[in-house]
Amino acid sequence: MSRAPAHSEVTGVILAGGQARRMGGEDKGLVALGGRAMIEYAIDALRPQVDALLINANRNTGHYQRYGYPVLPDLQGGYCGPLAGMASAMAAAATAYLVTVPCDSPRLCQDLVARLDAALQAEGAEIAVAHDGERLQPVFALMQTALYEDLTAWLARGERKIDRWYAEHRVAVVDFRDRLETFENVNTPEERDALWRRMRASHAPHHTAQQTR
Repeated sequence: MSRAPAHSEVTGVILAGGQARRMGGEDKGLVALGGRAMIEYAIDALRPQVDALLINANRNTGHYQRYGYPVLPDLQGGYCGPLAGMASAMAAAATAYLVTVPCDSPRLCQDLVARLDAALQAEGAEIAVAHDGERLQPVFALMQTALYEDLTAWLARGERKIDRWYAEHRVAVVDFRDRLETFENVNTPEERDALWRRMRASHAPHHTAQQTR
């Protein structure tokens, strides 16, 4: 029997700690999309779904701090991937659960946390991960912060693959094929421009062919 999502038990972290090589090294969280930094869309979408919010970033920390949320670098240096950011957030979170999202997916759905939480509780899982109907979306995940020691030990062994770490735990896979816009992300300037065109089109007013007489 699943419970209703308890947002007071969930800390959200926006992962902005990568190197963004395909963006020419530009910090993806701060890349402008429609005149706003991409991380601002993630903040707006995730903040109402959680009790506390963190930002994981390894550079431009002063800029990220302007948003008013704690900014955490990876505890393990060297750009070790999303698991390192997750570990940093687990160390800082004061809640039983942590939800993670990337900084470059500006169309997060409003029920992301609720659906992940419902599946995690119903299946007695340690981690709930989104699936788009074709593949796992591993950085859209809800997990127990009690996994911190296990994760840091995993990283200390030189492991970096997120799927391999998930395979060591009880995972609930959650179907989000009806929310595919959530996983639209940006890796290149061309993808950024194409995404903005789609976002503008989705908010354009629709006119009917019938005219008022």
